[in-house]
Amino acid sequence: MLKIGEFSKLCMLTVKALRFYEKEGLLVPTEVDEWTGYRYYETTQLETAATIKALRQLDFSVDEVKAYLEGQQIKEILVAKEAELKQRLYDISHQLSIIKYLSEEKEMKYQAVVKEIPECVVYSEERVLKDYSEMSMLVLGSATECRRLNPNLECTKPDYGFCEYLDGEHKETNILTRYSQAVTKAGVENERVKFRTLPTTKAICIYHKGAYDLLGEAYAYIMKYANENGYKVNGLARECYIDGVWNKDDVNEWLTEIQLPIE
Repeated sequence: MLKIGEFSKLCMLTVKALRFYEKEGLLVPTEVDEWTGYRYYETTQLETAATIKALRQLDFSVDEVKAYLEGQQIKEILVAKEAELKQRLYDISHQLSIIKYLSEEKEMKYQAVVKEIPECVVYSEERVLKDYSEMSMLVLGSATECRRLNPNLECTKPDYGFCEYLDGEHKETNILTRYSQAVTKAGVENERVKFRTLPTTKAICIYHKGAYDLLGEAYAYIMKYANENGYKVNGLARECYIDGVWNKDDVNEWLTEIQLPIE
């Protein structure tokens, strides 16, 4: 058997770390001398020590390491960790985008255009989203359901899809959202997918490039433009996601068109 110092050298973990893992029940000495308090480890425990070190380097929590050592499949743990790291990467990308915007110390430049959006038939689905990260689930889910009900239905060309937020205030969670997609004709409905005809709509339109966190700047601009030019808002703003996480890795390249109906 190996004393704790010898074991520490072989497994490349500090004595302090070994005592911590012992306390947490991850790597318990084979024997502890009741008179001296010396701790002894078997060489077979080096493999466990190496596993703990590898998982901790991947930023696994003590509980996650314990779950693996107790028999949970490593694939399940790795899938969960991958999702966690992707969310952290997404959050950091947004934060860096905001830092870049603020460090430039200049107003984001927008070009407002007033245009008519032609009458169109759309299918829509409303859903309460846990947060904005579930937007793609709504878009893809409603498309899949509509296609199941109407396998031969086609989207209009050019493509036109948008989201509307139906709550009376800005919300970060539990967001009542409606996604609509223009199609060539009305089709079969159910409790999820509904069809409606949108009349020709006059709207102020601007393009926003960058993180969704900064869309407030775009809305401030478009409302100011409406007020200064005597336009009255006539409906919910529509957000058309042209480029986003599905095709652009750089958050600064995300492109959103905001359409504000007016009269």
